[in-house]
Amino acid sequence: MTKLINHVGIAVKSLESSIPFYRDVLGMTFEGTEEVVEQKVRVAFLAVGESRIELLEPTSEDSPVAKHLEKNGEGVHHLAYQVDDIVKTLEKLKSAGVRLIDEKPRHGAHHSLIAFLHPKATGGVLTEICQMKK
Repeated sequence: MTKLINHVGIAVKSLESSIPFYRDVLGMTFEGTEEVVEQKVRVAFLAVGESRIELLEPTSEDSPVAKHLEKNGEGVHHLAYQVDDIVKTLEKLKSAGVRLIDEKPRHGAHHSLIAFLHPKATGGVLTEICQMKK
């Protein structure tokens, strides 16, 4: 089911002020930015080994990331696990009684399909599953 940790999502107030730490200080490879209109967020990806750090900057005050920042401040927002077949994975999770935020995949960054699991089902950790474009 799960292939690898695809990325760790980190909520930030500003991509511009956050990227230099990960790129210049930690030496991660900056892979660019992208706006995900459906999620009301701009993202920056930085590679570290086979995984990535995804910096999340809200583009609207009513975005989930903006609400997270207001409540918790900057920091870890979610963990994302890569799967081969997101539809099958969601069906399996649902049949196992896992509480889902998304019962159907939606579009994420890099043309991926994503879905979130409810933190109450995952020990308090907002969990994303993602299927990368083929």
